[in-house]
Amino acid sequence: MDNPAAETSGSVSRPTAQPLTERQRERRHRILHATARLACRGGFEAVQMREVAESSQVALGTLYRYFPSKVHLLVATMHDQLERLHGTLRKSPPTGETAADRVAQTLMRAFGALQREPRLAEAMARALTFADRSVSPEVDQVSRQTTAIILDAMGGLADPTPGQLSAVRVIEHTWLSTLITWLAGRTSLAQVRVDIQTVCRLIDLTEPESETGPGATATRR
Repeated sequence: MDNPAAETSGSVSRPTAQPLTERQRERRHRILHATARLACRGGFEAVQMREVAESSQVALGTLYRYFPSKVHLLVATMHDQLERLHGTLRKSPPTGETAADRVAQTLMRAFGALQREPRLAEAMARALTFADRSVSPEVDQVSRQTTAIILDAMGGLADPTPGQLSAVRVIEHTWLSTLITWLAGRTSLAQVRVDIQTVCRLIDLTEPESETGPGATATRR
């Protein structure tokens, strides 16, 4: 049986963060594609480092240098999936009247994309829950990508306020929590929708000071 906590605590030397060459990008693409394919078939347990290496035609030692464990690998796969989803969303942006409506619509579309591959979604969610400090770079990438998706849905904010960023973090945590509870069969899709719509209303409370200061209510009326 795998011990994800032990896997992520090793002292494997990892490459420094430098721009990838074309060959490295292509190799990384193969690795993440192979990981997603294995997870789609058998979930978390089906992702074994040796099988990923063989499927992606990468030496096992090379795979470990970039991804010291399958937890690192699956969290990186989640970032890749969200990045692809972000590209799709940009081509077909949400159409809600308010920022809260657009964010809720966007997150439900993201949820729907993960729902179509529940074993992959479960594997990535488990990896996030197992992640320790050694996986911080990969977890941070997932968080930044999710934040970018939410900010785009809010209207492409280039300079969000601290209050807006705080709301985005709470929305992000709620979205992940609802995903985990749905995957565990502890909540319905209808409840997921209600929870996401509810938390997205925080956006209405974090409008810029210029719009919410004294007299703003009277102006809007």
